[in-house]
Amino acid sequence: MLIIDRFEGDYAIIEDGEKHFKIERKDIPLDAKESDVLIFLDGKYIIDLVQTQKNREEIIKLQNSLWE
Repeated sequence: MLIIDRFEGDYAIIEDGEKHFKIERKDIPLDAKESDVLIFLDGKYIIDLVQTQKNREEIIKLQNSLWE
């Protein structure tokens, strides 16, 4: 799973399991943001909206469980 970890200048730092690598910002969607999940499809990166939302919901559940 390719997840945008952070942005550094003209690059998006991508987490792929335990590996990290750079993708030029111009090669990902303009509206991409940290924690978005990307898929490489037909020669370009797109945001996987379904998986991104699932990940965010899981993080919220984990945060809420810490406050209980």
